[in-house]
This record gives sequence, structure tokens and C-alpha cells, in this order.
Amino acid sequence: MKALRVGTCILLTFAVLAYGGVEEWSQAILEVGFSLLLVICALQTYAWRQEAIAISPLMPPLLGFALVVLVQLIFHRTASVYETRMQFQLLIVYMIVLFLLPQAYYRMSHWRGLLWFLMSLGFFVSVFGILQHLTFNGKLYWFRVMRYGGYPFGPYVNRNHFAGFAEILIPVALVPLVLGKVRRERLFLVGLFAVVPIVALILSASRGGIVSFAVQMVILFSLLLVRRLHSKHMLAGGVLVLCAILAVSWIGVQEVLQRFSGFQALDVSVGKRASMRQDTWRIFLDHPALGTGLGTLQTVFPPYETSYDAKTVNHAHNDYLEALAETGMAGGLCCLWFLAILFTESVKGLKELGSSFGAALNLSGLVGCCGLLVHSLIDFNLHIPANALLFFVSAHLATARLETSAQGDPESSPPRRKKSKVEAS
Repeated sequence: MKALRVGTCILLTFAVLAYGGVEEWSQAILEVGFSLLLVICALQTYAWRQEAIAISPLMPPLLGFALVVLVQLIFHRTASVYETRMQFQLLIVYMIVLFLLPQAYYRMSHWRGLLWFLMSLGFFVSVFGILQHLTFNGKLYWFRVMRYGGYPFGPYVNRNHFAGFAEILIPVALVPLVLGKVRRERLFLVGLFAVVPIVALILSASRGGIVSFAVQMVILFSLLLVRRLHSKHMLAGGVLVLCAILAVSWIGVQEVLQRFSGFQALDVSVGKRASMRQDTWRIFLDHPALGTGLGTLQTVFPPYETSYDAKTVNHAHNDYLEALAETGMAGGLCCLWFLAILFTESVKGLKELGSSFGAALNLSGLVGCCGLLVHSLIDFNLHIPANALLFFVSAHLATARLETSAQGDPESSPPRRKKSKVEAS
């Protein structure tokens, strides 16, 4: 399944670098790319005579959510068939990713390779973001004019969405360091992969991102204290965060302080955000069963808007309320089901925290998901395809279980795969 691993990493990188995958051309490439990987997976499964397919525990609630959207489309319970269909296609992509990950990653070496890829992605995109921040000329990638303005950071038009990207990937490097799961000769490299994204997140001056990162650190160190893991590695984690803060102070902290002391022209004010949440709640109350249709908030919002400022509202800046407004109670229950499985399965994996690589994997994914879920209270990172893809990857990390043979022997074949007649003879 090497083709699946390589293809998945390439498409994830493309999604991030293509402005977060928010434009239709990039979404089309993602849809075609992951569909081709699904075909490759089917062909390899047939060729290998695989006797069983590994299914993520997160798949059933995602299938339930997709069924709700399908009902909206079939029975025309959506305010915009086009928008709902476009979002449904992206939802299928997320489901394909969640299906492919268990098929592609089943050995210890595979998991380690995925972690190194995620750490490298976070590091290099963060370096790019820092360089762009220091040499910004008002254009994305220094050449693309932003027609609608914005405060970009790295490949993202909105710095809050870069912050969401960093929140997911920082724990991938930080958690193994804190748990002492990194070899001595690799400590500096992994430490660098942790510090640079933290520096970039703070320099992005995203208030929601910085607060969400602080919550992540509270969750991480609280879990370690609950599990009674007191060691020099915890101190090392605190030192890394302190080094990142000192680096930001050296590069320039003025903009960060200004962001917390006031608001800039293109920011959505606290009052506007509050009115958007109230108006979105009213949409849900008027469409409580199935909502207005996935992806239709921009279409249905104008009649409900109570604080008009001549700007188009395309998202509610609260992913939870937006999901309720667009998919109603049916979709909301599926989302609650997904979160319940995410947290219960993650906590089960933490029983061997401190002695198991799988537990470190679960904790990395859990902390990453928590950061984005907190940020989703005041933003819409889950509507950015690149961040949504990384969220589902992180959710899989949080709930994955390494088989005993995979932990003991990195090169052992997974027991669920059956040898062909040629191999058995």
C-alpha cells in the first residue's frame, strides 16, 4: 500500500499549499486524486486477496452525516442544491481519507513515517509563513493579488486558518518529546519541528489560535499529571514553549500585542460575531429537523441578519451552530456521535501512556483535535478543506490501535492480510 501512503501525503501537502484548498479548482483536484487512490486501494485489496477491511470507528457517524445530506439532496430539502452538492463531494473526500488511512498505515514503520511527514509539513509551511510575514508585500506567495483583501499567513488567506493548521500539527512533534519517545540523536530536530510552528502560530497574531493553543497545553499537561507522568521530559516540553515565546519576542511581538488590545478594520468585531451566532441559532429554530442544507448559510442568512454591515456573511464563525443551522438535529446528533467516539476511543488508548508508542500516537491526535475543536467555537476552520483533511487525519491518530505484532515487530505483516496461493507455496 505504499502508493496509498505516498499519494495521501502528496494530496495533503497540495491541499495546504493550494491556499488551503478553498478554491473550486483545488477541490476538484483533491476529489479526483483521492478517488484514484480509492480505486488503487480496491485493486490492491483484490490482488492481495485481503480477507478483511479495517474500518475506523469514526466512519459510522460520518456515514450517518452523509446520509442526512443525501436526504437533503434527494428530497430537495436544501436552499441551494449546488452548494449542498459541492459540500457533499468534499464530505465524500473526507470519508475516503478516513477509509484509506487504516488500509495504508498498519505497521510501526508506517506510523513513524506518517508522523515524520506531518512534522515536516508543519515545519516547512511554518518557515514559509514566518518568511512571508517578515517580507510581506501584500500578495500571497509574493505574487498573487488578494482581490478581497485579508491578513494572510503562509499559504492561507486568513491567518486564523493558518493557526488552525498549526494547532493540529504542533502536538505531533511536542507530545513524543514530552513523553520521552524521541531518540537522543533526534531530540534537536524534533524540538525544532515543535518550536518553529509554535513561533509561527504566535506570529500569526490569531487570537483564537493562541487561546486554543493555550487550551491544548493545559489539556496535555493535565492529562500527564492525571496519569502521574512526572519526568524531565515534561520540563523539556515547557522549555520548548518558553523558547518559542522568547523567539517571538526577539522577532517582533508588537503586532501580537496589538491584536489582543484592539481590532483591525477587516476583523469581525465581537458584537458582530455575537449577532451572527444569534441569527444562526434562529435559522436552526426555523429549520430544526434537517436544516437549510449543507453549505447554504450564505444563501439563507440575509433575511435573518440583524446587524448589517454591508459585508457578506459566508460562515457563522462557529462551526457547531453552522452545522445545526445547515443540517438540523439530524446532522447535529451525527456530529455529537462523532465527538463521543473520538473522545472515548482516545481516552481508552491513554491507559498505557508513557510505555506505549500507540498511546503517544493517540495523545498527539487527541490534543491536535482538541485545539481545532476549541478554535471552531469562534471560527470556521472545519470549512477549510486542508484543515478539515488534517483534522480527520488527527482524529484517526487519536483513535487508531496498533496491533501487538505491529508494535513488537515493525516489519511484521498485519494479521488481517491473507497470503495468495503463490506466496503460500
